[in-house]
Amino acid sequence: MQWYHYFSGFLAGMFLANFVPHLIKGSAGDPFPTPFAKPSGKGLSSPLVNVLWGQLNLVISYLLFRLGKVAVDDNLSIFICFIGFTCMSVMNAKIFVHKDKL
Repeated sequence: MQWYHYFSGFLAGMFLANFVPHLIKGSAGDPFPTPFAKPSGKGLSSPLVNVLWGQLNLVISYLLFRLGKVAVDDNLSIFICFIGFTCMSVMNAKIFVHKDKL
């Protein structure tokens, strides 16, 4: 595999991790920050916007996953995808910790 396949797998993990909180909060009917809120990424968006944003993240993750040729039989590609997932999860935890105080 080429280096850009691994980079694509890393990004796939990041988008997959970003899909989770938006879909969960949107499905629960709770407002949650998105890039479309005012101010961007800090204000709260409606549950519908969050569900749609989450679904878009899932589609992008799937496309990057395929582009990156992430495969179960390639442990390195799975590990790099997991690293991307972990990085985005930690970033989300730091960013959204104060979302209720906006």
